[in-house]
Amino acid sequence: MIRSLIRTTKTSCVQLNQRNIRYSSTKHGKVLNVNTMHPLIKNVEYAVRGALPIRAEALSAQLKKDPSKLNFDKVVFCNIGNPQQLNQKPITFFRQVASLCENPELLKAENRGLVSKLYPADAIARAELLMKNIGSIGAYTHSKGITHIRENVAKFIERRDGYPAEPENIYLTQGASEGVQKVIQLLTHNTKSGIMIPIPQYPLYSATLSLVDAAPVPYYLNEKEDWGLDPAELKRSVTEARKNGVNVCALVIINPGNPTGQCLSEENIREIIRFCHEERIVLLADEVYQTNIYQPERRPFHSLKKVLMSMGPEYSEQELFSFHSTSKGMVGECGRRGGYFECVNIDPEIMDQVYKISSISLCPNVHGQIMVDLMTNPPVEGDESYPQYRAEMDAIFQSLSRRAIKLAKCFNNLEGVTCNEAEGAMYLFPQITLPPKAIEAAKEKKMTADSFYALSMLDSTGVCVIPGSGFGQEPGTYHFRSTFLPEEHLFDGFCAGLQDFHKSFMDKYRD
Repeated sequence: MIRSLIRTTKTSCVQLNQRNIRYSSTKHGKVLNVNTMHPLIKNVEYAVRGALPIRAEALSAQLKKDPSKLNFDKVVFCNIGNPQQLNQKPITFFRQVASLCENPELLKAENRGLVSKLYPADAIARAELLMKNIGSIGAYTHSKGITHIRENVAKFIERRDGYPAEPENIYLTQGASEGVQKVIQLLTHNTKSGIMIPIPQYPLYSATLSLVDAAPVPYYLNEKEDWGLDPAELKRSVTEARKNGVNVCALVIINPGNPTGQCLSEENIREIIRFCHEERIVLLADEVYQTNIYQPERRPFHSLKKVLMSMGPEYSEQELFSFHSTSKGMVGECGRRGGYFECVNIDPEIMDQVYKISSISLCPNVHGQIMVDLMTNPPVEGDESYPQYRAEMDAIFQSLSRRAIKLAKCFNNLEGVTCNEAEGAMYLFPQITLPPKAIEAAKEKKMTADSFYALSMLDSTGVCVIPGSGFGQEPGTYHFRSTFLPEEHLFDGFCAGLQDFHKSFMDKYRD
């Protein structure tokens, strides 16, 4: 009797609780929803991981389940500079050292005989040196990053620029993006804090500004002049913003350019530095593509720090943050999330604040720090691994150069398309003149015309590019950004597929 009553009571309680849960969910809904979340997050847009890539992932999944419904057998992700996703070969020496650091048991004396048959002596020596300075890759490091690695980064900067760098002014980061976000946070005083960003721009900047509720201050690159930067346009932009009450405090330079692929001349950089000096503006130099230079004789890379240092004591107070990454160049180790930024002429009290915000996340990941060391301190002539390292780097670079030329030629042969050649980076940003019927069809679907074109390309060919509206573009123009990272042996077929799609699209919407 008592047991039966207990069972009945338990059942009644469970049923009552279930009814209450259903009632609560129905009446009140979720605690966290789009109306209760932080409103600034809703304003963030990040095109290279947006609607087109999401659709591309869905098509990729469909290919695995039922490829018969699609006109292609592979989705080609040209939406993002992710070299190893498209089978760029990792640098052997870098992976050898990284693997030894990951499993330091291999470095013990009793294993040396076996390991020396698998790894060259300089890779073993480098791993031993790194582990001596790291201890364990499973342990936290200094919030700025491992001192030994920051010292090597400083030596790299000095070799590159001819001017000394101070390890204490260098912060290792989770890719360049983390460093950019930290610096923008520091610069943001309130909603009237303005950061000048190029148009077209890499959406990291607009997204971060949305997240911190700062004001983007756009300036337009000159497409007719190889996406160059006109000081008069900078002056127009800053003057207009300040008239509207915006406190313009910083200028972003992406060099080599993303998405536009240009490389700024030394004189153009001097003009930018003069402008910032006169207007009291901090410089943010995004230089992650500094080794992706395809016309080195006509347009070599000059770091903003090198040019700034060469301009003499008059500019000794000009503030600069410069960013670099292991994700690009011939290294292409995006997934390891290694990067750094250097602080130049920054107030000591602000340096204390940089350290404080870096300490919040404790330290950058150690695998990325190791890759930064290898990128900035690779094998040199005379080292056992140098011939293979040099051959691998040169092969990747030369292939990228050929692919950049071939894809630009492909785009320029398309009806209504013009495309500047790539001077640097991993991208082309062609402009496309779309038929009025295509623009109307896009409006009917409540899409921008360039998004409509890019989605049509994806559904027809499996090639995922990003519409120019995701980066910003001059009003009345349409663009898209494509990497030239697909494997070279597939390039002829890749280009032929784009040509067939474009002709079909233009014929379909022709007046």
